[in-house]
Amino acid sequence: MTADTLTAEHPTPARPRHHRYAVGLIALVAASVYSLLGLVKLHTFRASTFDLVIVDQAVRNYSRFRPPYIPVVGGWHDRGMDYLQIVDHFSPIYALLAPFYWVHDGPGSLIVAQALLFAAAIPFLWLFTRRMLGVLPAYLVSLAYALSWPIAQAVAFDAHEVMFVPVLTAIMIERYHAGRPLPAFLAMGALLLVKEDMGLMVIGFGLYLLVVGDRFRGACSALIGVAGVMLTRGAVIPMLGGDTGDFWAYNHLGPDLPGALLGMLRDPLGTLLLPLSEAAKVDTLILLAWPTLLLCLLSPLSLVALPHVLERMLSDRELWWQADFQYSAFTVVILFCAGVDGLARLRRWLRRDGLSLMWSAAVLVVALTLVPRFALDQLYQPDFYQGDQAKIAAAGEAVAMVPDGVVVEAGNSFGPALTRRTTVLLFTGKAHDAPWIVADTSRWEFPFGSADEQRAQVEERLARGYTKVFDRDGVVVLRR
Repeated sequence: MTADTLTAEHPTPARPRHHRYAVGLIALVAASVYSLLGLVKLHTFRASTFDLVIVDQAVRNYSRFRPPYIPVVGGWHDRGMDYLQIVDHFSPIYALLAPFYWVHDGPGSLIVAQALLFAAAIPFLWLFTRRMLGVLPAYLVSLAYALSWPIAQAVAFDAHEVMFVPVLTAIMIERYHAGRPLPAFLAMGALLLVKEDMGLMVIGFGLYLLVVGDRFRGACSALIGVAGVMLTRGAVIPMLGGDTGDFWAYNHLGPDLPGALLGMLRDPLGTLLLPLSEAAKVDTLILLAWPTLLLCLLSPLSLVALPHVLERMLSDRELWWQADFQYSAFTVVILFCAGVDGLARLRRWLRRDGLSLMWSAAVLVVALTLVPRFALDQLYQPDFYQGDQAKIAAAGEAVAMVPDGVVVEAGNSFGPALTRRTTVLLFTGKAHDAPWIVADTSRWEFPFGSADEQRAQVEERLARGYTKVFDRDGVVVLRR
């Protein structure tokens, strides 16, 4: 059985040129809005070293045809300045961003590239929805995706490998449904280059294919996904000097994957209840399904997202459960496509033709009602563009004192302003004896802690021979 298992409710119309322009305009506006959000945060010292500097260091090295060293993480783990990004997270796909650095060498390029990639999923989601529901619902669903809370949270939190996933999953699902398996499976294969756990999503796609009757391709996809996870976690990362234990978050189930599987088998009921064991998990699960009015649950396409969602909800890391960061953007396109397919199935079951426009309009309304709760609401707040002017002025003067080409230990909010012309390490309790330090002693700062703790750390560095050369509004610059 082929992708025709997903039955369209309307014949596919011709492709008028004005639809291409309209969809392109939606994508362009979305990319501009996402870029604006990220660039304002960057230029007002509200971006973060973890993770913007991490990605910046990797892509800059790719752009100069060097291995993707990330000294900031190597220093964090005490593994040296030549620590490779692909052993922190297996994301060789970052090499595709190198041309952006040939145009502009700096983290701003990452923010714009990420915005463009998130927006690039819109044309494929539009094609899929138009084929299933018609032209007007396709526009409404595309706008709902553009305003969706998972994308808002991802663009508001610097840059991450998730930027590649919405467009790749959109291509994978839409091209398969269109009867064009080659680009679909090329996109599926590219997912394995995004992150070491994307094999789980490939397994999910294989499960979906098995359910809809495409058994050979489904079995092959599932095996490819299993092989991808085993190869990257079990061979590539350890071979290149990484530690797969860095991101093992299932010690409550077992010390490793076999142990966790045995633990789950010993307590199947507890395992089934684990994704619902915390209020934050339940909140995130509801928020994932609610933008489609829960109709994503009627579609086997939800199986594509299921392994990744379970990876989050079965873990012991609270940050993974929450809706506040980038993790939900991995599955947002999948769930929108599942919602479209779920509505198509519901229409066939009820034999009613008037649901498409009503549902797609309601989906857009839901997206709009969620905007004030998440990051896009900052864009219509005047204070967002101003920031703390005194702090911004002090930070700008402080980072300007650091000369080019040096190693600098920087507070989390200062690293993005320095990474273009220095080698940035994170200012923490681990002393790296860098010749320069830029710290913020006026507020809690990840990952060091409270302002008092940071002041104590600054005093400890002064006792070890550093000289204070700048101190204003809590921003301190030390020189060794």
